[in-house]
Amino acid sequence: MMSEHTGNMEMPSEQQQRDTYQKLRLQAQQYMESKSSTLDSAGQFALLAPDLFHLLTRLMLDSRIDKKSKALVGGGLLYFVAPIDVLPEILVGPGGYLDDVIVAVFIINTILNKLPQEVVTEHWAGDEDLLNTLRKLAGSGNKLASKLPAGRLIRTFTK
Repeated sequence: MMSEHTGNMEMPSEQQQRDTYQKLRLQAQQYMESKSSTLDSAGQFALLAPDLFHLLTRLMLDSRIDKKSKALVGGGLLYFVAPIDVLPEILVGPGGYLDDVIVAVFIINTILNKLPQEVVTEHWAGDEDLLNTLRKLAGSGNKLASKLPAGRLIRTFTK
């Protein structure tokens, strides 16, 4: 459902967004499956990258999100697209999205602690419920995020 809270920014249609998102997710899943007959837990973790990137993008455009939170979300989006990070995708393939997922989970958890849950969950396009997904990832994701340079930077920024 297209949010009414996206401000004056012109967004692609809901169908265009869904098509792009689904194409990216399908490509990632096919690549991961081509590397092994079953996806291991790290592969499943990496497959959340398109879901989380889509969520961060939608949050960035939501007028209900305060400026400090948008700066945090923007940092997460930049981390996704940065060519150099802890696990560069160009060197390790889709496994390189693991650190991006960890940073995104940390950011989303931070925002969920500041804003009403509905503001975040209405933008979720993943297969599974967002909160269930975050609960599964939060423990390991937050521990790992605190060890990553980007995670430390984000934690410092949010204080």
